[in-house]
Amino acid sequence: MLYSLHVKNLALIKEQEIEFSKGLNILTGETGAGKSVVIGSVNLALGGKADAGLIRTGEEYALVELVFGLENDSQRKLLKEMDIPVEEDGTVVIQRKLMQGRSVSKVCGESVSARQLKDISNILINIHGQNDHQELLHKQKHLDILDDYCVNELGELPARIKENLQKMKDLQSQLEETNIDETARIREQELLEFEVNEISEASLVVGEDEKLESAYHKMVNSRKISEAVYTAYAMTGSAESEESASDIVGRAVRELSSVVNYDSELEDLLAQLSDVENLLTDFNHSLSSYIKDLEFDDEEFRETEDRLNIINHLKDKYGGSIESVLKELDEKQARLDTLSDLDAHRNKLVKELEEQKKTVLDLCKKISAIRKKGAKELGEKLKSALIDLNFLDVKFEIAVNSDEENITSRGYDDVEFMISTNPGEELRPLEKIASGGELSRIMLALKTVVADKDDISTLIFDEIDAGISGKTAWKVSQKLGELSKDHQIICITHLPQIAAMADTHFMIEKGLSEGRTVTSIYSLSEEDSTRELSRLLGGEEITEATIQNALDMRKMAMESKA
Repeated sequence: MLYSLHVKNLALIKEQEIEFSKGLNILTGETGAGKSVVIGSVNLALGGKADAGLIRTGEEYALVELVFGLENDSQRKLLKEMDIPVEEDGTVVIQRKLMQGRSVSKVCGESVSARQLKDISNILINIHGQNDHQELLHKQKHLDILDDYCVNELGELPARIKENLQKMKDLQSQLEETNIDETARIREQELLEFEVNEISEASLVVGEDEKLESAYHKMVNSRKISEAVYTAYAMTGSAESEESASDIVGRAVRELSSVVNYDSELEDLLAQLSDVENLLTDFNHSLSSYIKDLEFDDEEFRETEDRLNIINHLKDKYGGSIESVLKELDEKQARLDTLSDLDAHRNKLVKELEEQKKTVLDLCKKISAIRKKGAKELGEKLKSALIDLNFLDVKFEIAVNSDEENITSRGYDDVEFMISTNPGEELRPLEKIASGGELSRIMLALKTVVADKDDISTLIFDEIDAGISGKTAWKVSQKLGELSKDHQIICITHLPQIAAMADTHFMIEKGLSEGRTVTSIYSLSEEDSTRELSRLLGGEEITEATIQNALDMRKMAMESKA
């Protein structure tokens, strides 16, 4: 349920807070008063397209905030799966701040993306705009509506058919690749044989290129290494040098040793110097061992260089690493095996494709059976709802036609709404018959039927009364009243018949404040609601007759709801 809508600095609204109630919330007002801004602000908060031009002139930002109360465990579960925060009292606060060049959206204080907002809105609210009923003219929408109605029965079938259809397409592509002439096959086979032999003969080992690069780098720089190592050895401990560090430290140790008995404080200093001498000795031993292994064999150098050239050539040709080259080898060997016995491979693919197509057709058949059963059930419910909406002689069916030669990721069904609104007329496609007013009622009938199947508790209708009047308007009003028993309905209307059914009546009007135009929205008392009904009934002049007419209409509406 939508508890409240807070709007600040948006279009003609300076700042407004609307607290909605359960049941039927009606919004009325003069044309141009700003009724569309109310629906637009809700859409904006729920991830709709943001336009900086909506920010009220002279203000730095616009703000829209919605407060929802969760009505069932299903909503809680879905939001939890999406990692959407919910307040401890079960409320969800959605806020969107619109600034020049950017907007920020938050749910319960945590930032979310526009995509997340749309997902959240699909759980909490259903908005039917003024032009949405035009979608009923497109057959694709009919399939969407039917599948939404059958969603529980369909389960994972749509996902499975999508997955298996892709497998079937992959097999078809592989089969098409086998359609090559003999000359092309031989040419490709010879090239593959050369490439497979080239890689195989190299006997590559993962990681060997890194080891060889290190050894090669050492060999190439051997002269510099030798000069530096021998110089260091001479300076630290070579027997050929009389002024090496080891000799100097050794003499220093002997000098201190000769006088240490005269002063005990020299013992620690002598110990430290002895450690230095030992370290130098160990270092020289290690350096001497390194020098012994420093000799490089010219033949070893050439072998290392040749091996690196082979490896780098293969890496350049077949991939940037040994792993990539070996992967290429596997793929080329597999392709070579295929070409070596192409007929057997083709026969294998044909068999696999037949089996996969059978799997896809079986899934299509299951989906189609569910749709046809659902179409009959939904069609009967829609017909009943349409009769309630003053389609007295209506015939309505949902045609589900299957075509095994036209399989898509949604199956092989073509779905179309068929209707006849007059006695004696044959059923014809909806797009060829329905007027604007009829489409509005068909959409309302649809919303009424599917509302019992989903967990969305709040529905918004923006001028569902387009193109209707008189008795039909009463029928629509009664249907909205019926729907509002189990759902929160927010409806913008121009018709007094619909406004009379309100549980809560809001007025939207435009005026001046501090020399600027502003749109105001406020709840009407019973008396003010009656006067607004009188305006809708009689125009500018409100008379005793129109007031009495409004009272009678209100009484009829309440009796109908009771």
